Amino acid sequence: MNERELQDLIGAVRENRIGRRSFVQILSVFGLSAPFANLLLAHAGLAQTPVAAPYKPTKAGGGGVLKILSWQGPTLLNPHFAVGTKDQEGSRLFYEPLAAWDADGNLVPMLAAEIPGVEDGGVAADGLSVTWKLKRDVLWHDGQPFTADDVVFNWEYASDPATASTTLGTYRDVTAEKIDQYTVRVHFAMPTPFWADAFVGQRGLIIPKHLYEAYKGAASRDAPTNLQPVGTGPYRFVDFKPGDLVRGERNPNYHFPNRPYFDAFEMKGGGDAVSAARAVIQAGEYDFAENMQVEDELLRKLESNGARGSIVIVPSGAVEHIQLNATDPWTEVDGERSSIKTQHPLFSDPAVARAMTLLVDRASVEQFIYGRTGKATSNVLNNPPRFVSKNTKWEFSIDKANQLLEAAGWKRGADGIRAKDDKKLKLVFHTSINGPRQKTQAIVKHACQQAGIEIEIKATIASVYFSSDIGNPDMSKKFPADLQMATVNMLSPDPQAFMRQWVSWEAAQKANKWQGINTTRWHSVDYDKAYRAAEAELDPVKRAALFIAMNDMVVNAPTDIPVVYRPNVHAVAHQLVTALSGWDCVFFNLKDWYRDV
Repeated sequence: MNERELQDLIGAVRENRIGRRSFVQILSVFGLSAPFANLLLAHAGLAQTPVAAPYKPTKAGGGGVLKILSWQGPTLLNPHFAVGTKDQEGSRLFYEPLAAWDADGNLVPMLAAEIPGVEDGGVAADGLSVTWKLKRDVLWHDGQPFTADDVVFNWEYASDPATASTTLGTYRDVTAEKIDQYTVRVHFAMPTPFWADAFVGQRGLIIPKHLYEAYKGAASRDAPTNLQPVGTGPYRFVDFKPGDLVRGERNPNYHFPNRPYFDAFEMKGGGDAVSAARAVIQAGEYDFAENMQVEDELLRKLESNGARGSIVIVPSGAVEHIQLNATDPWTEVDGERSSIKTQHPLFSDPAVARAMTLLVDRASVEQFIYGRTGKATSNVLNNPPRFVSKNTKWEFSIDKANQLLEAAGWKRGADGIRAKDDKKLKLVFHTSINGPRQKTQAIVKHACQQAGIEIEIKATIASVYFSSDIGNPDMSKKFPADLQMATVNMLSPDPQAFMRQWVSWEAAQKANKWQGINTTRWHSVDYDKAYRAAEAELDPVKRAALFIAMNDMVVNAPTDIPVVYRPNVHAVAHQLVTALSGWDCVFFNLKDWYRDV
């Protein structure tokens, strides 16, 4: 290997085109040791910051109760129905995938015996299949064996449209084949560069066939196990009160040695993010609180003067964004509002949608609300760096918004509100209840008022807003407003699954029990075409260009207004040692958490 090739490899690590582990493996082929490889990275300014200390406990149990706060408490515990972060995290307490994503974006085995690769034939050279070898002697919490039958069943369950799973997009276009009791092969319809989607990370959590087989398809919502999970994870189910409390106890038959350290966990829901941060950092009543969407100024105050915990910021691909409803939330069609058979009465005029992008003061949102926990952005796709568009920019200008609306024929009335063709620029802006979101709503409302747009603020408790209950009229998936705001997480270092939320076939609607992940109901032929091309593009440079183009389509349409890029922010007690990743769920490696006393 010459100097230029080495520098190219280091550049690939810097741009997240390859992981540190891959860099070390490549150098080992040339006879260079792992310590030497890491030293080269350190000299290049890429020294690794450990996410967790080496695991110290020498036996399972003895750690007492791990106390967790999740102010957006989960409402169900079936990963295939998880609408938002709260239900994803709740499910991850009990269920596991074949592999997970660590903080460096590398795959680590969970229920898989090893990570497949091209060199060992696990990943087919033609990109048409991947073969997973499963761990042996893994037991479900009820004592039944985990086998390839469970893995194949999850594909059957999630790919059945009648099940109406949120993971349908991951499993619809693949086929899972049982090779033997401990081997599964996933087949792709076309050469597939992102083979680590099905059965990996949050979309890969595996539920037991023997308890769900009778509830596949239309009966999926009737399964008792939706609320009483039986998984393979380090803790087994004890109690669940939706939106309030989840309790688990140590799994004595866990398949990783000397784990878990804690005897039990208790996750308390409800309340708000500020109270959760205070309970960990200041009062020391809890060990961990997730998703600290709290004004940074307040977090800094809590961290000073004898704090018992601190904020941990983990790089991720999450973005706080404002969605523009492509459909009409005020007209009912066949018993459904925001039907894909309708168009939004105001945003169907491109001038109105573009004016809205000029009326979001992202600089103020960053400066006065998020600080170190959120950076103003013009992109929905913000990480890894090689996928980030340099073609976009954001601008805040009330004057330009006024000019745009005036030129499009929207005239101010006596009440100051603009109107055209008997339609007034009156919009309902919906989000969940928490301080930063209400302050962001207020910033947007004030700017819109000066542009002749009236904004009605609507805020719903998080457990309802992010609910998966299809009878709930205020769930975000039903989009019962003109605008709505939330954070969407990436949950893998590859953007393919993340960018699926804007394809037309994922539109949330009554037909799929509002479980489709395209919440805006936006439909773009060009976007769909680019997405399909990216699914099969094996050239990494061309593939990155396709995702950048898709980002630009979403931003320029516009159908989404990105506000701030949000790394993951959690409150952690000083003595708690965690293993956190911005590319997977908070509890992806709960088995390795312990208290360093």
